[in-house]
Amino acid sequence: MITNKIELRSVNVTRYITPLREGGSLPALAEADDDFKYVLKFRGAGHGVKALIAEFLGGEIARVLGLRVPELVFANLDEAFGRSEGDEEIQDLLKGSQGLNLALHFLSGALTFDPVVNEVDEKLSSKIVWLDAFTTNIDRTVKNTNMLIWHKELWLIDHGATFYFHHSWSNWEKSALSPFTYIKDHVLLPNASLVEAINDEMIALLPDTKLREITNLIPSEWLNWEGSEMKPEEIREIYYQFLVIRRNNANNFVKQIQHARETLV
Repeated sequence: MITNKIELRSVNVTRYITPLREGGSLPALAEADDDFKYVLKFRGAGHGVKALIAEFLGGEIARVLGLRVPELVFANLDEAFGRSEGDEEIQDLLKGSQGLNLALHFLSGALTFDPVVNEVDEKLSSKIVWLDAFTTNIDRTVKNTNMLIWHKELWLIDHGATFYFHHSWSNWEKSALSPFTYIKDHVLLPNASLVEAINDEMIALLPDTKLREITNLIPSEWLNWEGSEMKPEEIREIYYQFLVIRRNNANNFVKQIQHARETLV
């Protein structure tokens, strides 16, 4: 799996179908010029390109770790797109999202994961909890599982809340070393009994070359941050260094996971 080259296709959005209001990033169901439907995440929404970077990094890291994630594609929005949209808020969103956005392949007929109904085995639960501690994902809770059941298999979606350190660049090295206490709220924590056992396996799937490959795929136009004095390649390097430091110190968050499990009532 490590040798598999990561490649993202690029599509042009041709039709805005409907907003998906449940997402904080105001995602939408849209169609592209390959005739497939996608869940489209907009650069003009909420946290802007940082949410797209988080979505991209979180999703592709999950895929490298052998977890199921819908295909991610770069989605181009033409400047003329959305002019006929009647909703003013949506029209503003589309106007502010011209250029390169990110989209996930729409899993038609998928059901939202329900921890009361759906069972996940201990190894898969442990891998997902490890992933979310590694990527500092605060958004896979009982209230909002961000997982789907599609064709009787578990799929991970919505990684826009990962890597929240990038909303404040101060002390990013310290953030990389953090044990990630929010893991206590993870929906799969009660079942994640094998985190220590799978730790070495997960680390081995993320060599420096693979982390470099992933961060090199962040589009440069997503790294031109308003108000930042850093150049795009400097920002890219920090993402890479963050991932390397976090992987090298995985025991910090593995211990936190174990502690959180011990304190479960």
